[in-house]
Amino acid sequence: MPTPPATQDMLKLVAFDSEDLEILSAHCQDAVLRVADIAFVPKERRFALILNRFDWEKAHNHPSKDNKSFRRRRSALRFECVTSVQSLNIDLAKTKQVKSLLAIRFQESQAPNGTISLIFAGNSEIKLEVECIEAILQDLGAIWETKSKPEHPETSDN
Repeated sequence: MPTPPATQDMLKLVAFDSEDLEILSAHCQDAVLRVADIAFVPKERRFALILNRFDWEKAHNHPSKDNKSFRRRRSALRFECVTSVQSLNIDLAKTKQVKSLLAIRFQESQAPNGTISLIFAGNSEIKLEVECIEAILQDLGAIWETKSKPEHPETSDN
């Protein structure tokens, strides 16, 4: 059962440029979410997701690499100034389907406008057309231990 963390342990990050967005992306890598937890509110120009993010900071700062106890946290990721949303290879009718977020990228078109891409496992993607980068990642309180740590194949630049 999830337990609430101390408030000083909760993350709240804001992104206003592509460098900030890279930091949000690192914290959201391997977050899992249900399609039902994705929402776009066109009148408010807001796009939001509720996700269970893997606590990479705790995993990297863990005193023992042999310890198999890791954490996931319930978090909200919100984007403002969104003018349109396009999903690729995501069936929005399958609300119970689970997606794994791999990365968040920004491609500028005409500054400060551009496209924010939420890249998911399984060749899925959500593209947000934005007037500018304005994003917030905030922990919601629920936290729980997990035995599994997401693994990624080693890459080389050769």
